[in-house]
Order: sequence, then C-alpha cells, then structure tokens
Amino acid sequence: MKKRITVLGLLLSASMLSAAAYADDATELRAKLAKIDNLHATFTQQVTDINKKPIQSGNGVFALAYPNQFYWHLTEPDESLIVADGANLWVFNPFAEEVTVMDVSQAVDASPMALLVHRDDETWNKYSVMKRQNKAQSSCFDIQPKQLNSSVVAVSVCFNDSKLTQFNLTDEQGNLSQFQLSAQRAVLPAESDLFKFAIPDNVDIDDQRLKQAN
Repeated sequence: MKKRITVLGLLLSASMLSAAAYADDATELRAKLAKIDNLHATFTQQVTDINKKPIQSGNGVFALAYPNQFYWHLTEPDESLIVADGANLWVFNPFAEEVTVMDVSQAVDASPMALLVHRDDETWNKYSVMKRQNKAQSSCFDIQPKQLNSSVVAVSVCFNDSKLTQFNLTDEQGNLSQFQLSAQRAVLPAESDLFKFAIPDNVDIDDQRLKQAN
C-alpha cells in the first residue's frame, strides 16, 4: 500500500511539474511578444500536406500592432488579405469577390495566430504553450488550443533571440503552412492605414458578427 501511495505521489508530482513548465513557457512567450508593439515584415510561405508533399508556395507582407491589429497580405500565387482593425477581422478573397467579417474576439477562436496581438489572461488561458530550444539564441514555442474550435489545430512561433523569425500553422487535415519572415522592422506612421479595411465595390459580404449576435 505504501509503495502504491509513493508511486501515485511521484505521478502527481510529475504532472504538477509539467504543468508548471508549460506555465513558465507561456510566460516567456508572452514576455517576448510584449516587446513587439508593432512589426512589419515580408514573408515566404511553404505549404506541405500530411505526407510532406509540397502543395503551394507564395510570398507577401505581414504586419501587426498591439492591441488587436493585424495585417496579412498574400500577394502570390493567389491574392488574399486578412486585416484586423482592432474591433473587426476582415478576410478578403479577391478571386471569389467575397469578404468575411467577424468580431476581433472571434479571431482567437478562428486561429491561435491571433495570440500575437492579444495579451489578456482570459484569451491565453485557452491555450497550452511548450518551448523548444533549437540553438543557443533560437527557440520555438508550440501553441495548442485546450479545446479545438477551429481548423487550425497547432501553431508554432519562432524567435532568434527577441526577433520573430517564423511561424507555422497545422490544420485539421495535417497540412503544414510555414511562414519565414525577413526584413523585419517597425511599422512606419505612414503605414497605419494597413490596419484599415475598405470594402471593395461589388463583393459579397458574409457578416459573422450578426450571426454571433443572433
């Protein structure tokens, strides 16, 4: 009986240490992101399927600003645009001539990537974070939702020291999208319009805000 209690105690201790480690990793990631009040970068994108077969490659422009502002513009091979203006999240598909808009609070449920511009405890408590040290100054943080609510099942965010260099998204089909950042710099005052979305003429609008309210 005593041996059984000892084993149980060891298992509980290991579980508590693991939870504490995850909490420390989340704290470290949040501290790194807190130093990035705004960021502008170009990116290259590589998408592979569950068998690591290449599906698509592309490039574009990425920017973020705290709080709750986000800009992601894929320019090649097919254009698409995501803009978070602080209150709303806009997703524009020029080829389909369709715009989807949702409340920015829904963006976190749609993708853990929204954590890059969220700092509140309530949002972060929905995710677990685990750090992977690649080299002396290079590290990645794996982010997973505690409850799966979106098509994105995992995200990793990578840094070289304090510089954000890469992020990866895995969807529910096992497809992996890898984004490598370059030319990182601060968003210029003249570029503040990046976080404003003007609805183009003659497009269909899917307003998820109304559906949420109802």
